Amino acid sequence: MNPYPAQRPPPIVLTFAASDPSGGAGLQADLMTISSLGCHPLSVTTALTVQDTVGVSSILAIESDWVEDQARTLLEDMPVAAFKIGLLGSVENMVVIAGILADYPGIPVVLDPVLASGRGDELADDEMIAGLREMLLPLTTILTPNTLEARRLADGDLENDGGDELPALVECARRLLSLGCEYVLLTGTHDNTRQVVNKLYGPDCCLVRSDVWDRLPGSYHGSGCTLASAIAANLASGWSVSEAARLAQESTWQALAAGFRPGMGQFLPDRFFKWRARNGDLDG
Repeated sequence: MNPYPAQRPPPIVLTFAASDPSGGAGLQADLMTISSLGCHPLSVTTALTVQDTVGVSSILAIESDWVEDQARTLLEDMPVAAFKIGLLGSVENMVVIAGILADYPGIPVVLDPVLASGRGDELADDEMIAGLREMLLPLTTILTPNTLEARRLADGDLENDGGDELPALVECARRLLSLGCEYVLLTGTHDNTRQVVNKLYGPDCCLVRSDVWDRLPGSYHGSGCTLASAIAANLASGWSVSEAARLAQESTWQALAAGFRPGMGQFLPDRFFKWRARNGDLDG
């Protein structure tokens, strides 16, 4: 007789992402974030990278057959409550992932469009951006671009009139929603503003919520991955899109505020800040 009674498993989140050996972003960031929020992470490796806290040197995409086999093997074994999508490595990987998502239409999808590294290294060419628009956005529950990524995804042809940027960004959100995603969370992390303003747009480009956060000093590696994974974990736990986005922003901001700089480049978010605080490892 088993002395350990069977326990109900936590909500399960499946992430498609590239491996980041620095542990700052990508697959490793997703796994830590999802775990820190009480969910069980499953992972499908889409690419291998050579990178550190300074930048990305090279990317090797995993063959699409391997990507599909990883995902379908997991999905046949365990019930997944949310998908999170990050860097996919190739258009071929987008094709198989779109096919997988289409087979599971009731599961929410969080798409973080990773187009460049924090240093500015290009991680997606025009063909891959077109693949995101045509194949994955129509299957996405919530898209989480920063304003630079939003403009590129929205064809990159929105011009500022030299005044308020808001109309152009609203038009970005409108275009992205017209491509099929249900919600767009535009993050202001790359804007030159004293505070970070994140805006969630929903059906008919309605502004669902606007959240303002103090801008933290320094540059962070993996903040976008952390936010998107946190949203996926919150959706898997049963929160609405609006509340999942709010709670994810809060936990991400706290992880950034507790961040550390282990190398010569960017700071890394501390996804386990709550555990360290309970154990007296953080001040305040």
